[in-house]
Amino acid sequence: MSMTYTASSKRYSYKNFKRCGNSGLDLPQITLGLWHNFGGKNIKAESKKMIFRAFDRGVTHFDLANNYGPPPGSAEANFGKILSKELKKYRDEIIISSKAGYDMWPGPYGEWGSKKYITASLDQSLKRMNLDYVDIFYSHRFDPKTPLEETADALHRAVHQGKALYIGISSYSSKQTIKMYKLLKERGITCLIHQPSYSMINRWIEKDLLKTLNKLGMGCIAFSPLAQGMLSDKYINKIPKISRANEDSSLNPKLITKSYKVKIVNLKKIADKRNQTISQMALSWVLRHKEVTSALIGARTLEQLDECLDSLNNLNFTKKELKTIDKYAKEEHINLWSASSKN
Repeated sequence: MSMTYTASSKRYSYKNFKRCGNSGLDLPQITLGLWHNFGGKNIKAESKKMIFRAFDRGVTHFDLANNYGPPPGSAEANFGKILSKELKKYRDEIIISSKAGYDMWPGPYGEWGSKKYITASLDQSLKRMNLDYVDIFYSHRFDPKTPLEETADALHRAVHQGKALYIGISSYSSKQTIKMYKLLKERGITCLIHQPSYSMINRWIEKDLLKTLNKLGMGCIAFSPLAQGMLSDKYINKIPKISRANEDSSLNPKLITKSYKVKIVNLKKIADKRNQTISQMALSWVLRHKEVTSALIGARTLEQLDECLDSLNNLNFTKKELKTIDKYAKEEHINLWSASSKN
């Protein structure tokens, strides 16, 4: 892929934007995340093509974090190279998100929610991506050992210094979301968005978080809407060689149980009738809530990316479909991030 990339003139013909809560910001209903597949010393040609294809199809939002890779930091560094070359002239058309919260470097200041860590981490992220500011900066997880006021101070500082335009939080419980929203409000900042894990088999946000976000006027971007590939037909028969469950990755192969397979087979029948794949139906289903602004996807190939984006062709569900889906869309206890939202 040469440096002469020119974005498609049809990139805004896709009607895929949704207003983020009560803000002035529209986000694409599908966001491309760079958690996996964008790390390494040099970005793979396929990964680069995916970023361009996404942008050509109206995906203006790219989601990163300090520790994405592997190794940690490499996804931001690789994305930064593309931003300073091929995407440079499109910077003002792009929303770039980053986060701080998880383990990034050794010692007591390398993770969680202290002002020391958050400030240093954002500075490092900006340096890696060669940016003056990110559009959205998140507290990546709730820190039970640091006063929330201190984390709020650090986030306020980021905006005040012009290093972030908007602030978000990720994997916070409903209670802590309300608290952080108030603390930021006291500092003159509106918390823009919450990023929780949410899918057909991980439905914890339906209990009270969605209601809270609606009440506060916050947007919501659901991560892991395909439950890291579990909401696809790839695991129906056996675990494929190239998959997250087969690599030393974030999906434990023990989660591929008999009860899970029965659910998937039945969900596939519903998806077939909708002329969708399971993955497409799973994305449309997550977006059915008015509170959910965007679904955050990861992709390994251009085909996977296109498949996900094509889910936007059918976002409507009948009451009967939703009722049938509810029979099979049950908890599989796969929320790896639940510790953060327990408080």
